[in-house]
Amino acid sequence: MYTLLISMAALILGYLLYGRFVERIFKPDPKAATPAYSRQDGVDFIPMPEWKIFMIQFLNIAGTGPIFGAIMGAMFGPACYLWIVFGCIFGGAVHDYLSGMISLRRGGEGLPGIVGAYLGSVTKKVMLVFCVIMLLLVGAVFVYSPAEILGEMTSDPAAWAAAKSAGVVPTSALIWLGVVLAYYLLATLVPVDKIIGKVYPIFAFSLIFMAVALFVHLISTFPAMPEIWDGLGNRNPSGGSIFPALFITIACGAVSGFHATQSPLMARCLRNEKYGRPVFYGAMITEGLIALIWATISIWFFYGGGYVQLGFPADFMVDGVKMVPSAPTIVSKVSRSWLGAFGSVLALLGVVAAPITSGDTALRSVRLIVAEGLKIDQQPLAKRLMVSIPIFAVTGLLLWFELANHNGFMVVWQYFGWGNQTLAVFTLWALTSFLSRERKAPAFLITLIPACFMTSVCVTFICTAKIGLGLPVAAIPFIGYGSAAVALILFFVLRGRRLRNKTV
Repeated sequence: MYTLLISMAALILGYLLYGRFVERIFKPDPKAATPAYSRQDGVDFIPMPEWKIFMIQFLNIAGTGPIFGAIMGAMFGPACYLWIVFGCIFGGAVHDYLSGMISLRRGGEGLPGIVGAYLGSVTKKVMLVFCVIMLLLVGAVFVYSPAEILGEMTSDPAAWAAAKSAGVVPTSALIWLGVVLAYYLLATLVPVDKIIGKVYPIFAFSLIFMAVALFVHLISTFPAMPEIWDGLGNRNPSGGSIFPALFITIACGAVSGFHATQSPLMARCLRNEKYGRPVFYGAMITEGLIALIWATISIWFFYGGGYVQLGFPADFMVDGVKMVPSAPTIVSKVSRSWLGAFGSVLALLGVVAAPITSGDTALRSVRLIVAEGLKIDQQPLAKRLMVSIPIFAVTGLLLWFELANHNGFMVVWQYFGWGNQTLAVFTLWALTSFLSRERKAPAFLITLIPACFMTSVCVTFICTAKIGLGLPVAAIPFIGYGSAAVALILFFVLRGRRLRNKTV
């Protein structure tokens, strides 16, 4: 518990001190015209109040990420605290702030355009394809999971169990899939202030309120659990290596490439550059605080006696390994036990509404990225439909894969996890290039170090994971240090070449 309090204080200080430092490096101009006014179209470019933009940005980037990711990451033990704190302050918040502010400066440009401007036209094309694929994976993942939960809640338990045991998708889940997809299409097409602008602040408030209520319960009970000074070794019963697995598992709440696709959505609505730090940097710090709370709850659950206290049998073993409840089950159980009936409602919002609000903005981002890449005006509804229908057709194919294949959801989720952090790598290198060109050295260090680290994480993961090359764990240190060193050398070689060409 003491680790939680220290970590929360560190995040708040990070916003006040380091956030201000990063802001000074970027140099926002309060007098500059923002795209909310210069490109106002009544659909995607609409001036909105800053408090509302903050709530939308927070819910866009959060979803269930700081909850489910923190729960799974907490299985590694107290080491997750360090990743959330340092990753959020020096990585994720800087990543979100600069990607949002550069988009603001470039007329609300999407992530592929930003990456192309600073890493070249070829990289822009790669990023266009990569962003679309990754966001479609987000949409598919966040259609399936809430639909399944709602389907189970609204069906006969016996019929549900029978369908599951037969390997058949229950009818109620299919119905909810259709409902969620229909909502996604509506939210993708209508002006941003009509649904997202009205509903998201309510859901964001609910997510924050749940975290505050759980924090109050933690403080009042002050349960005993492992602290960081008790050791940072891997406590995960399934073994494995903290590096790189922890840094892929906890993305939202530390560093997440998905956020860079969402920041331009709100950059198109921001009325003044001076609000960039509270909106972009502040939303990420808020997400980190929520991740810390859920990480603490989960460490108590796994290693502080909570597993038995919440009614799970201590001897629930399969093949000698303690069975771990799913993240939604832990959220539901903790919320009901600690917060009563009201907690059940908040848990429902957490495991159902939150992923839906990430899925719809993911598909909205796809529409805007594709339209920007193909130069299709999105003000007419017919042209929005023209772009959106193929997007939803592909999303439907991904859903079919999830439903038709055993463990299809987990396969999609694993690739999404790696793809998400790889997106962060591209973004961080683009931001580093921007700072190297536009600001005096060594300003680019604030993104160069996170870029090298995340490059190491992603390369090591895809080389050693089962979904990748499957190289032995013994190779991790060599791949990790080697990939970071190669990336660092390439950056300085290319920077030196650019500077020489500039002076010629």
